[in-house]
Amino acid sequence: MPFSNGDFVTIDYTARRSSDRSIVYTTIEKTAKDEEVFEEGTKYVPQLVVIGKNNAIKGVEDAVKQMAAGQAKTVEMGPKDAFGERSEELVRVMKLSDFRERDMNPVPGMRVNIDGTTVTIKSVNSGRVVVDANHPLAGEKLTYEITVIKKLESEKEKVESIAEMYSLKPSAIQSENSRVKMSFGKDVNKDADYFINKSALVSAIFRFMENVKGVDIEEQYDREEKKT
Repeated sequence: MPFSNGDFVTIDYTARRSSDRSIVYTTIEKTAKDEEVFEEGTKYVPQLVVIGKNNAIKGVEDAVKQMAAGQAKTVEMGPKDAFGERSEELVRVMKLSDFRERDMNPVPGMRVNIDGTTVTIKSVNSGRVVVDANHPLAGEKLTYEITVIKKLESEKEKVESIAEMYSLKPSAIQSENSRVKMSFGKDVNKDADYFINKSALVSAIFRFMENVKGVDIEEQYDREEKKT
């Protein structure tokens, strides 16, 4: 049976440029190693698709919605269903001094956040920096090899999968009376990224799980022992 709006579905996929079959991204570590695109530090894990919530590109969600658990499909999609057409209006010139003021040293190919917008540095020359706010794959025709792994049923599985999106792993999860309760024990590294990702996790739970009315988070900290 096709999936319905609100269903949580995990998939593995390999995305390729249709023009030359080069891999853009894969969730499968073996594929990355076999085709020599493996990157240390990259987590190769299934992607969560929440049907109807636009957390995957349109072409992928449209394909997954008509599939079933265990099914595999190859889908070719144009820019309209992938990352959009390129727009020259999103390419602009900035002063190099604008980057210096932000303690940035721009080099071609670098991806940086400027006033809330992620841009690609295209060139740096004579005190001028050309930046491109188009997605790096805008205008590309892509081929996705998709395998549906499973439909998530339990509230715990759903929360775990959302947390995975933000590189978080709660020590414990409970769900009752329309509230999600999570704990992050002393084994969880609570650096600056943790606090940013925790906030994003809470927002995503409210966005994807309409039945959830509240989120409670418990954190554990221990005083570090002084070293002699």
